[in-house]
Amino acid sequence: MGITYIEGTVRGPAAKESKVRFLVDSGAVYSLLPHAVWIAIGLEPNREETFHLADGTPVRRKVSECLVTLQQGEGHTPVVLGEPGDDVALLGVVTLEILGLVFNPFSRTLQPMRALLLAANRGDFR
Repeated sequence: MGITYIEGTVRGPAAKESKVRFLVDSGAVYSLLPHAVWIAIGLEPNREETFHLADGTPVRRKVSECLVTLQQGEGHTPVVLGEPGDDVALLGVVTLEILGLVFNPFSRTLQPMRALLLAANRGDFR
């Protein structure tokens, strides 16, 4: 559930970029870019997926990838390509994880995640 906004930049394949005000939405899997934003930065859909709205209604949306830059870092991430009327940019959990961030709902801030790495070469998998 989104309860705070964060400023960022999104960049498409031809280095066109746009400033975006993201609603941090810990209930969204993928980030979503409004129609005008993804058109402006030159994104093209590369697949289509079914998503479920909060009320359970399934919707089909096209998906692409772009570079997202926040104050805390940047990374390439999948993004849902919003349709006309999808006017709010959402920052979803996959993008947060790619950037190594978690949302703290108490302080309404993004914080570095505690990353764990299992030492597979220690012979623990027998």
